[in-house]
Amino acid sequence: MKNMFLTLTLTIILLVSGANESFASSSTYKVKKGDTLYKISQMHNTTVAKLKSLNNLKSDMIFPNQKLSVVSIAKKSKKTAATSKKPASKTISRSTSTNGVKEFTVSATAYTAYCNGCTGITKTGINLRENSELKVIAVDPNVIKLGTKVHVEGYGYAIAGDTGGSIKGNKIDVFIPTKSDAYKWGRKNVKITIMD
Repeated sequence: MKNMFLTLTLTIILLVSGANESFASSSTYKVKKGDTLYKISQMHNTTVAKLKSLNNLKSDMIFPNQKLSVVSIAKKSKKTAATSKKPASKTISRSTSTNGVKEFTVSATAYTAYCNGCTGITKTGINLRENSELKVIAVDPNVIKLGTKVHVEGYGYAIAGDTGGSIKGNKIDVFIPTKSDAYKWGRKNVKITIMD
């Protein structure tokens, strides 16, 4: 009788203690045009780092129709959230980096994969002719490291994936698939936010 009572008590304790824990559910997500790892992580209440780890991704580049495994973490109960010592963060970030977000103004021009002498292959190996839906910018690596995730005002989230002969200092070139749209972009001063 004592063993049954002890087992029943232990079972109840385990059930009650597990009620406040976050539960995870696994599923697959098919990448759509315009998706980013950050956007997908927000949709599934997870982090970019967890998505990359779960899918063995070495970079933040994803492609339309790519299938990603996702693990959604259920929100904690109100009781657990109320007793949490961590304040809610309002910092906009696409990274788990603790370095914060850096913003500054740059002079931005546009380029295509079909300019005279262009191969369509970026400095980091991205084939822009085959992946014209990607958002890539050319940067001065002394100002913005190659591979850095950024947000460019009027362009959106992109990756610093290329360099250019005239891209020095606070200048960038945004990749735009067509020449006519690249000409429409012209030259403008825009705010850039470093996400890494």
